[in-house]
Amino acid sequence: MMERRYNVLTDEWVMVSAFTQQRPTNPTTSCPLCVGGDEFSIPYDLASFDNRFPSMKVDAPEVESDSRLYKRARANGKCEVVVYTVEHNSAMSLMPTYQIEKLIKMWVDRYLELSLQPAIKYIFIFENRGAEVGATLSHPHGQLYAFPFLPKRIDAKMQSLTKYYDENKRCAICDVVENELATNERLIYENEGFIAFVPFYARWPYEVHVYPKRHISSLVEMNNSERSLLSKALKIVTMKYDLLFQQSFPYMMMLFQSPVNDVRYDHAFHFHIEFNPVKRDKNKIKWMASVETGTWAFINPKLPEEAAAELRSVEVVI
Repeated sequence: MMERRYNVLTDEWVMVSAFTQQRPTNPTTSCPLCVGGDEFSIPYDLASFDNRFPSMKVDAPEVESDSRLYKRARANGKCEVVVYTVEHNSAMSLMPTYQIEKLIKMWVDRYLELSLQPAIKYIFIFENRGAEVGATLSHPHGQLYAFPFLPKRIDAKMQSLTKYYDENKRCAICDVVENELATNERLIYENEGFIAFVPFYARWPYEVHVYPKRHISSLVEMNNSERSLLSKALKIVTMKYDLLFQQSFPYMMMLFQSPVNDVRYDHAFHFHIEFNPVKRDKNKIKWMASVETGTWAFINPKLPEEAAAELRSVEVVI
């Protein structure tokens, strides 16, 4: 079974897919992403391919709604796996910056190709690193979901940023960038094109956001120099994470861009990347429990300024 079901209580779609139950969980015999595994018979550099256990497919079956109350729809999107490197024991923190830059170019290529499909409304690029956040394979990889609808949290961001722009005639994230550079209180890294900081409004103890200094609405708008600068920012942030507690640091990395096939939000939406790590200490996890899950009202047990000071003090050499 593969379909979308509408939640009339929250005005959002839930994806239902039996395929996801079949995916391998931390296989011990062989890695499917290594050469000779299920996916690759010959050496490769980096790669993107259709997820074998998707929650959406371009040719998803047609469905019929039960009623006006219980609506169903086709799960006609796309789920892809993006493999960062052939090196099994690597990670973004260990990869050379030129490899990360190639990864960014691949993200752009996939974004452009998928955006040509009129049914696609949003392209979400992300990485789950570590078993603590549900990663089932340790080989460095991320994923890409091309949605036929605007997911609820994405829609909330679009509405909020548009409201700020309408009220202030300025981009909210441009203002955040300006403020963080001026105060330098939560900044952990800066280069010519990007800043990385623990946000004033952090929901997770060591949450870090990466914002471009220039107003762009998607990866596609970056120039060659900005792609290089972003690769450095991503490497330094992930290295700081790993060095903070001297361990492989689990996180959710999420890229937020304007919707595709819809230019209404480009003026107000500013491309950005969020790192949501689940660690609140070396040996403690910040679980997303009832309050966070049920209400979206997060309780952060760590002062963002303290977390920023800790991450800022981690010395990184690349």
